[in-house]
Amino acid sequence: ELDTRHTMIELLHCDCMEYMATVPDKYFDLAIVDPPYGIKINMNQGRRKGQILKHAKKSWDNAPPNKEYWELLKKKSKNQIVWGANNFEWLPPHNGWIVWDKDITGAVDFSKAELAFNSLKNTISIIKIRAQTGVEIYTNKIHPTQKPVALYEWLLTNYAKKGQRILDTHLGSGSSAIAAHYFGVDFVGCELDKDYFEAAKARFDMATRQLAMSI
Repeated sequence: ELDTRHTMIELLHCDCMEYMATVPDKYFDLAIVDPPYGIKINMNQGRRKGQILKHAKKSWDNAPPNKEYWELLKKKSKNQIVWGANNFEWLPPHNGWIVWDKDITGAVDFSKAELAFNSLKNTISIIKIRAQTGVEIYTNKIHPTQKPVALYEWLLTNYAKKGQRILDTHLGSGSSAIAAHYFGVDFVGCELDKDYFEAAKARFDMATRQLAMSI
């Protein structure tokens, strides 16, 4: 059942480091983040052979966040779920992982699963959710690493509680914000890139408006 009572969704066009510096320590109950992995994928991730890219290439994935980012993230949030954490040197020894099986079929030259560090549990969880369904097929994505709303719905259902404060430091396509809106948490999403921010905000407005009109 959808429940959006007493929740606040903030989408901010800003540097997440500057924003985090303005809030008290442990202000957020949970940070669910998908920062640049630093593997220089730019606009190529998830592209099948023969697909045409509709976006201009950007350099946002040339380097991962620095040490200061991780220190601030852990300081401002009580727990963290971090996508792509297998690429980051900051990660302490820990068995808390989430494996996202993308349910991809056919021969592809990109990963069929992604890993997330999970500070909330010391076990490995596996979730199978199709990466490309409906309007979320690669050629329609507004961000090259766009994850399905259903994936964030699953994360919130399993690792958050209604009314909590959730932070996403790299909003990207806005999937996390859409899921947060309907799950019923207070949410702040930061996005530095102006193009991505405007596209994510438009997507969020359309998704929430369409569903509200259908109820």
